[in-house]
Amino acid sequence: MTTDDFIEAKAPQLAFYGKAFLDNKVEFNEIRIYMWDVLEEWQHLSNQPQQPQTPSETEQVFWHLLHCFDKWPEWAIRGNQYLRQQVNDCCYFINFGGKVPNSCIGIRP
Repeated sequence: MTTDDFIEAKAPQLAFYGKAFLDNKVEFNEIRIYMWDVLEEWQHLSNQPQQPQTPSETEQVFWHLLHCFDKWPEWAIRGNQYLRQQVNDCCYFINFGGKVPNSCIGIRP
């Protein structure tokens, strides 16, 4: 599996979880479990030799969104309109493309 394949598979899933969280359909803990599963899979992938490549915009937004769910507690994302909008914008971008959300700086772990 390449890095692009990984992001292509995982980004829509994360966007689904993020949107479901904002719509109160998924518990925050489920996102945290998903996040750790993704990081474990990424570690196995990143240990394989690959050609270095520049991350795509989708990959950058994916890592930024994952970082938001790691850094901010549930109450902060739900209660802070800026964070809530940022999560929503990242989910939208992953699903539909367009312009990269403002202040979205995602890097690989």
